[in-house]
Amino acid sequence: MKFKSIILLIIVSILLSGCLKAIGKKTTGSKYSPKKQASLVIPKKDNGAIYQYGMRVGLFSDITARHVGDVLTIELIENTNASATSNTNSSKDNKVELPGPTLAGNKVTKEGVEILENKFNGEREFSGQGTSAMNSSFNGKISVTVAEVLPNNNLVVRGQKLMMLNQSDEFVRFIGIVRPQDITQDNTIKSTRVANVHMAYGGQGDLASANKMGPLGRFFQSQAWPY
Repeated sequence: MKFKSIILLIIVSILLSGCLKAIGKKTTGSKYSPKKQASLVIPKKDNGAIYQYGMRVGLFSDITARHVGDVLTIELIENTNASATSNTNSSKDNKVELPGPTLAGNKVTKEGVEILENKFNGEREFSGQGTSAMNSSFNGKISVTVAEVLPNNNLVVRGQKLMMLNQSDEFVRFIGIVRPQDITQDNTIKSTRVANVHMAYGGQGDLASANKMGPLGRFFQSQAWPY
């Protein structure tokens, strides 16, 4: 019976690990791929000009990202520090004394001991303490493309960087909304000026697998384990 329970536990942990992998694959979809830019169709107009109507070139044109398919460089400057501490203490004491009644001027006793006198004592005490701290830092650069131009001229940008290193494949993925006014003249913008940021960093390979907990260990650390 104990052997069957162990086999059942291993099967459940494998199924849960498969679900976790399926959830992780949701972030690797095509939403990070650059959007295909529409072909530029220049209407025929024989006006003899060098710069024809519809071409995105000019003597004083802005070189920063403005249209779908344009490239924009994101400076990743993410530093987060958070801490919280809480302390709770409470106590309560109850004491009740009921003296024994008298009968014909005498207390009710048995073998010299008063039997109708009562005393109640109650005491409760609670003490709790919690501390939480987090510190994260992420710095670097990634070039993304404009996927959509919103009605208010804000730009939805997205992109990813894949690096195939020795025994490991690293990736950085980025999605966010950019204001054209925040883009600098060298066509870059800091990540702190980007709204609704979805950023992911991870890897696959032998080194990444060495830092991952096994399926049975993840099962015992998950909420599915009742103890």
